[in-house]
Amino acid sequence: MKIKNYLQQSLSLQFVGLMLRVLLFIVIGAVVIAFGYRQLNQFHANQNNLLEQKETIIKQIDNSFNQAFFDFRGYFAFENEALKASGYAQEEKLRGLLVDFEEVAETPEDHIFLDDVREYLDYYYGELVPEVITEFEQGDREEVQQVANQGATKTLSTFQTEVRNYRSKVDNQIESNYELLTERNSYILIIVGIYLLSIIVILFRMTRIMFKNVGQPLSEFAEVANEIAAGKEVDVNVNLISNRKDELGRLSVAFKKMVVSLQDKEQDLIGHNEELIAQQDEFEAQQVELETALANLKRSENNLTHRNDFVKGISNSLNKQTVLDEIIVNMCKITEADQGIISFLDEDDYASYGISKAGEEQFLNNLDNGLNEKLVRYKESFTVKRELDQNEKGFHEEKSYGYDLYLPIVDVENEVTAVLVLSRFGSPFLEEQLEEYEGFAKQISISLENIQMYDQSEEDRMRNQDILNTVLEGIQLVDLDGKTIQVNQKLCNTFGCNSWTNGILGLSMVEWLDGMKSYIQEKDDFSLFLTRAIEAVDIDDSFTYRINNTNKVYKVYANSLFHDEEKIGTVFVHRDITKEAEIDQMKSEFVSTVSHELRTPLASIYGYTELMLNRELKPERQKKYLTTIYQETKRLTSLINDFLDVQRMEAGKQSYEKKYIDLLEIIEKVVDSQKINTTEHHFEVQVDTSFTTVLGDKDKLKQVFTNLISNAIKYSPNGGKIQIQLYQDSGYLQTAIKDEGLGIPTDALDKLFSKFYRVDNSDRRTIGGTGLGLAIVKEISYAHDGDVFVSSEYGKGSTFTIKLPLVETISNTTDPIESTKADEGYKVFIIEDDRSLAGLIEQELEENKFFVHSFTKATDALKQLKVELPHAIVLDLNLEAGEMDGWGFMRELKSMQVPYSDIPIIISSALEEQDKSLALGAADYLVKPYKASDLSRTLLQTLLKKEKRGQIFIPDPKKDE
Repeated sequence: MKIKNYLQQSLSLQFVGLMLRVLLFIVIGAVVIAFGYRQLNQFHANQNNLLEQKETIIKQIDNSFNQAFFDFRGYFAFENEALKASGYAQEEKLRGLLVDFEEVAETPEDHIFLDDVREYLDYYYGELVPEVITEFEQGDREEVQQVANQGATKTLSTFQTEVRNYRSKVDNQIESNYELLTERNSYILIIVGIYLLSIIVILFRMTRIMFKNVGQPLSEFAEVANEIAAGKEVDVNVNLISNRKDELGRLSVAFKKMVVSLQDKEQDLIGHNEELIAQQDEFEAQQVELETALANLKRSENNLTHRNDFVKGISNSLNKQTVLDEIIVNMCKITEADQGIISFLDEDDYASYGISKAGEEQFLNNLDNGLNEKLVRYKESFTVKRELDQNEKGFHEEKSYGYDLYLPIVDVENEVTAVLVLSRFGSPFLEEQLEEYEGFAKQISISLENIQMYDQSEEDRMRNQDILNTVLEGIQLVDLDGKTIQVNQKLCNTFGCNSWTNGILGLSMVEWLDGMKSYIQEKDDFSLFLTRAIEAVDIDDSFTYRINNTNKVYKVYANSLFHDEEKIGTVFVHRDITKEAEIDQMKSEFVSTVSHELRTPLASIYGYTELMLNRELKPERQKKYLTTIYQETKRLTSLINDFLDVQRMEAGKQSYEKKYIDLLEIIEKVVDSQKINTTEHHFEVQVDTSFTTVLGDKDKLKQVFTNLISNAIKYSPNGGKIQIQLYQDSGYLQTAIKDEGLGIPTDALDKLFSKFYRVDNSDRRTIGGTGLGLAIVKEISYAHDGDVFVSSEYGKGSTFTIKLPLVETISNTTDPIESTKADEGYKVFIIEDDRSLAGLIEQELEENKFFVHSFTKATDALKQLKVELPHAIVLDLNLEAGEMDGWGFMRELKSMQVPYSDIPIIISSALEEQDKSLALGAADYLVKPYKASDLSRTLLQTLLKKEKRGQIFIPDPKKDE
């Protein structure tokens, strides 16, 4: 009873008590349902676990018996002791499984099954298996067969059937247990539904009680309150709930007291209203005073607005002209000036307000007048009073005055850089205002100084950007968060930045990284590298990546950027290393190819040499082997010569013995030498010009055409016609070599003449080669002031064209050497410290009617020059130690006056210093060893060129041989 009285004193306690009862019902019901559900599932789970253990053990017993059976059968079939041991091993495993099954056996059927298995296990391993093995090992196969036929096999089959039946029975028990669990769970669900329905009914009942005890009384209070608010006479009847002890009871009592109090105070308000009417008249008088004050405030507000506009105008823009326009407009408003102008003294920038174009030009053309000079000199503001002219008076006829205010704009060095002139009509500038206006002038000066600094920094920035844009590597600068600060044009060209939404500048790391990754093959590794570089405290690393759908290879270098030992960002440099990558790949392929090309001829040489050393061979067999060794040696020599030629060409030390030669004769000899290497190709030489003479190195040009014709044969594995056409075009002799072979892919044409390059095609991998031949061809062509071109249709053949300068010759039927013998008699000095070689050269030249004088020392030759003047000098570069060498002799001779300095010098040396010698003035260069006849021919050609200007002599190559 006490609890009930206590709850009736408060609505909240009544509500809490009702809620606790409902909550208690919900908790108890939920606990009972949950506990029952858990116990039911736990029981069935235990049953299922036990049955599953039985099933597993039975399955293992069945498998072990089968394994033992098949092991013993395998032993009887193959007599394999391992199978026998394995069969016996299953016994121990089976007995262990029976012990496990005994632990989970519960029903009589389980124990009967356990006894049957043990009984059969004892029979099988105790009687049957030992008996059969004994008979088998004694060789009595018929007895073994008889035991099997008498029931052993049938007993085993019966046992296996019983095991499987029992296993099936256990499976059925598991299924029955699951169905029972499902049925009982459905009952629990029905109970839960009833329980939830009960909760809903209780909640509805609780809501109805609360509405009756709280909502209905409050509604009655609201009606009474609305009537009082409407001004109606209300008889407050609160006796209906005054007997309640809760908040509503207390509210009813307080409401009655409030109504009585309101009625009392209504009378007081009527009295106060009369007093307020009297006060209203007084407020109207005060309003007039406030309006006057408001007008003053508005004027102050306008002044502040103008000053605010002035500050915004000089700070919101960095464009000089825009700021000047804002300055003059706002200064005229602040000073209430009618006209104004601001202009730089040393620049053309200015702005005006209220001034005509003619007035602007007049002021700008007279910036150096006395008033501005005063302003520049004293750097102080001043005013000028003047009479207005007719244009400024307008319609006024009386005499009027204007007042001009001159304000200096000074820079940080206190130099006047600009002038500001403001004019008023009829109203002077007060002295106390000048200090304020000078303050505005200082602000203007600061603003213009900032603009100048910005323009300078912007100019520097654009210059730096232009410099970056000239760099061949892509450059990107990001801040600590990865936001892009600066890039150059190369980076945008590489990653298509211009096609992005707003360009790359200002993008976050996620945005620009996503854009770049769309161009890159190694997306994840690239993203990881850049992220790591940005997050690292200090990094100096690089990463190599490839561009999608191209053969472009780039390496990006990452370096941290520091300022005052603090990291402020990261610089990425993207460098195109495609050429380096291609060169590395070509070199790798070259090493592999050269390894094959070197070892192949060496293997033949080694093999045939070994045969000749270790066996007695017939002379014809020896000749055959020696011929093969000779051919492979020539092949090996040619390969090594290619390597040396490439090395000399790269070093710029390749020498050429250029003479006037008949190119057709060289081509015919090359064709004749190549014909013996093929029987499937038909050669056709077509000459469409009568001029086939060029100035060149005979051996090098022979090497060029040997390479090209040999390639035409190699890359035409199915044979066909090889056409060689000589024709004249634009002063050049052009030779086209056309085959009907494999052809060249279009994407390989621009790389074909690169060193070590070979077309990556399976059809060509079986064809030998080092990738140097065409590179040598191009270098030799360039050295002869010519060129080489290629055109090809893949699968149909290729055409290589050699272009060489043409020489139109004047034929000479007289043998030059015979002519010289008869008519000339040239005098030659030989400077050679090797007396044997000097004697050989002397004999060769005397046979050709040269007058020869030999010296072993260069100093002796210089002395003899004063006595007799030779037509030419043959000079060795390396002379006796301690004496003047060939270099010194050449310098000394060329420093002398004509005719000594004009004497032709033919170098005869083992050194390959052609470029240096020719630079010092040598006429020609012969590398030892050489044929003595080459020296005679070189001397004769040099002297003929010197004496017979305008006529070119072409020696007969047949006689040269």
